[in-house]
Amino acid sequence: MDTALTTEQHEIRRALRDLLARYGGPGAIPAAVGTAEGYDPALWRRLAGDLGLPGLALAEEYGGAGCTATELALACEETGRALLPSPLLATAALAAPLIAALGTPDQRAALLPRIADGTLTAALALPGGSLATALGLTGDNRDGTWAGGGRAGGIQARGKEGERRLYGEAGRVLDGHSAGLLLVAAHTGGYPRSRTQVFLVPGDAPGLTRTRLTALDETRPLARVELRDTPAEPLGADDTADAAAALAAAGRAAAAILAAEAVGTAAGALERTVEYVKTREQFGRTVGSFQAVKHRLADLYVRVEAARSAAYHAARDPESGPLALAQALEAARITTGEAVQLHGGIGFTWEHEAHRYLKRAAGDELLFGPVHRLRDHAAERAGLFGPTTAASGVPHGAGVR
Repeated sequence: MDTALTTEQHEIRRALRDLLARYGGPGAIPAAVGTAEGYDPALWRRLAGDLGLPGLALAEEYGGAGCTATELALACEETGRALLPSPLLATAALAAPLIAALGTPDQRAALLPRIADGTLTAALALPGGSLATALGLTGDNRDGTWAGGGRAGGIQARGKEGERRLYGEAGRVLDGHSAGLLLVAAHTGGYPRSRTQVFLVPGDAPGLTRTRLTALDETRPLARVELRDTPAEPLGADDTADAAAALAAAGRAAAAILAAEAVGTAAGALERTVEYVKTREQFGRTVGSFQAVKHRLADLYVRVEAARSAAYHAARDPESGPLALAQALEAARITTGEAVQLHGGIGFTWEHEAHRYLKRAAGDELLFGPVHRLRDHAAERAGLFGPTTAASGVPHGAGVR
């Protein structure tokens, strides 16, 4: 597809890339991830105040820029390129769309302007430890088994309307340790009439315990969220709202944003590798002059560009988001792995930037994949596989790998 950018989109990319070159980048990661928040709060205020990053895709009536998902994808591609630790993904790509889709007018008016100006960060807390399942990316989320299914486990909501209290635990919550607001998916109604509903829980609510976990990718802070008789406010006025459908819709839209960020990760690793092989000498000549190395880099370039095209198509057509995410995650995994190889012995150093890109790619696939399940579920949703036929021998539900 045509991925040519408009003048405004070019300006967003230029401004963000310049700001990250001055204040961010792989060199600034150790100090940023060592903070209590897991990111640089001063840089986050610049991103929100100077560029309005968290409000790019929010409506102007809520203080946003009124742009589309394409502009947010473009911004996330740049943050992925710089491996920026920030709450942008959890807040703007996962939480804000759910508030906009399910929230009452009062809830949207109270929360979205604070998200747009960066003073409020949010995280999506889902039981079961699998974002991909709960968001409907790697399986059908309508049966609610990922949220406890009304039985023991997961997160349960108790009490009458207006007096709801939550009990349970969510693992691997992205930016869950520092977010000012948690969107918690919980089961209500008990087992016979069980349904999934989303609740709002302030970060300082009583009975809430948040523990930052050790993650493979330190630029993606994860937390365990425990709720013990924690008061919560339902998101939306009608408790019969189809939260599972809203989560799935938000998941497909977020997949395009995630795909663009993964493309940025792959592109950043490739750019740094190209620069390295231009200067690294072996056998009296630069490594980049060897034909085999040129071929490997050319293959990676084609892979990254194809994934970029898929990501920007998905930003305009969210239904293709999961497939674009699968392609981008695969491109990131392969490209960052090759980057480590082409850097030689230094690339295997844990703190080297090539290894940081590899950990980002591996961590993202663990959190939002795996790739083969993304493709498998996308194929099932598209109806590519029916009952077994004598001609094809392909069983219903068989996935593409």
